[in-house]
Amino acid sequence: MAVLDAPENASTAGSGFAESSSDLNLSLRRRRSDGDSAAVMESHKTVDPGSVSESESSKRNGEEPRRDKDKIENRGAVDIKFTYRPSVPAHRTLRESPLSSDAIFRQSHAGLFNLCIVVLVAVNSRLIIENVMKYGWLIRTGFWFSSRSLRDWPPPMCCLTLPMLSLAAFLVEKLAYQKHISDSTAIFTHIIITSAAVFYPVFVILSCESAAVLSGVTLMLFACIVWLKLVSYAHTNYDMRAIAKSIDKGDAPGDTLSSEYSRDVSFKSLVYFMLAPTLCYQPSYPRTSSVRKSWVFRQFVKLIIFTGFMGFIIEQYINPIVKNSQHPLKGDFLNAIERVLKLSVPNLYVWLCMFYCFFHLWLNILAELLRFGDREFYKDWWNARTVDEYWRMWNMPVHKWMVRHVYFPCLRHGIPKGVALVVAFFVSAVFHELCIAVPCHIFKLWAFIGIMFQVPLVVITNYLQQKFRSSMVGNMIFWFIFCILGQPMSVLLYYHDVMNRKGLTESG
Repeated sequence: MAVLDAPENASTAGSGFAESSSDLNLSLRRRRSDGDSAAVMESHKTVDPGSVSESESSKRNGEEPRRDKDKIENRGAVDIKFTYRPSVPAHRTLRESPLSSDAIFRQSHAGLFNLCIVVLVAVNSRLIIENVMKYGWLIRTGFWFSSRSLRDWPPPMCCLTLPMLSLAAFLVEKLAYQKHISDSTAIFTHIIITSAAVFYPVFVILSCESAAVLSGVTLMLFACIVWLKLVSYAHTNYDMRAIAKSIDKGDAPGDTLSSEYSRDVSFKSLVYFMLAPTLCYQPSYPRTSSVRKSWVFRQFVKLIIFTGFMGFIIEQYINPIVKNSQHPLKGDFLNAIERVLKLSVPNLYVWLCMFYCFFHLWLNILAELLRFGDREFYKDWWNARTVDEYWRMWNMPVHKWMVRHVYFPCLRHGIPKGVALVVAFFVSAVFHELCIAVPCHIFKLWAFIGIMFQVPLVVITNYLQQKFRSSMVGNMIFWFIFCILGQPMSVLLYYHDVMNRKGLTESG
């Protein structure tokens, strides 16, 4: 390694002794190069037809390649003879250790990352084996899909009938573009349609006591997605009609409206939008040229594997922990802290698996099948320095929808930025509460309070980031709040409330 480093070291001069040594090496190289050039010049001076024929014959016999090889070997021997001698300095420049504070972020840590992966796999494999040997196989399907819930027809029928609301929205926009109804009438009709997209599933789930939690959460997530898409469809078409009227009146330049805008609505574009992995409507989207079938198959296999792993962690680890816990707001404080910390690791694994399965695997599978080109479904939220950065990077479809249909419309109506931010978090909090409280039949507002608590956290983490000027401080606070404290506490709160409700129902 020292010999290989010698050419690099020879390029710098750190002291007078280093300069003299480098001059010595340079002079030796010049002598060798001068000797070679002199030999070449001498050979050129003595060229005659006889020598030309002799050189040609030597080429035929393979003598010249052997001569070149001998020269190279001799030159290498000379370099080894004069390179990195004891008189050559070994230390020439100022260098930092790779793990020092000034150089640690400029180094590649791929090897340490691989070590962490190996250690995690080894440690968690041991814990899994120990858990199975101690408690046995704890997997059960009743919490996810009960036999009674499979016989209830309202939730599946609700999922099948919700897309019909998009047809109603299309008819309203068709009449509005043809000026058969006014814009105010179209807005009022869209409010009715979008409200039905939320209240209809809520009524169905609350009326079915036997529905399992997972089926209820799936239905509410689907209903919220339909609501967000319908709002974007109505808002975007209204905005395009308003800009078109301003252009006709001469109040806006002609290039204000997108070139893709037409004076009518397309049912085909609406169907594609309802299926596409986006919440923001536009008449057309960037598309890829083809579908990679083998790639889609590989992603499906990964989706099945990680979904099974996520269910295994929930059944084998999280359920036993929460069953052996007390209500975090009613029991012993130290016991609650111990349960939260013990629950944080498996809960973190489930959360990361959920993110990978939905935002990476499922949305990319859907995008590939539909040839949807813009696949920025998330950014590097794991590097978030503040809570504000996290919410802007971890769920890009919802973030773009909030910016497009909530935040900037508030600013255009003269609402201050702080109030607009609170409005955006309020909308998010309402839908988080609906997706969790309705399937659990519990309305304690834990999810709503948790999301609204992000507003002061945004202010606090922004202040700390500006004060300390360090990305590590804000990033560690983010991980602690979300993974160590916030999510395990929410799991315990909702679990004990659901169990208490079931106990009261069975006793009653």
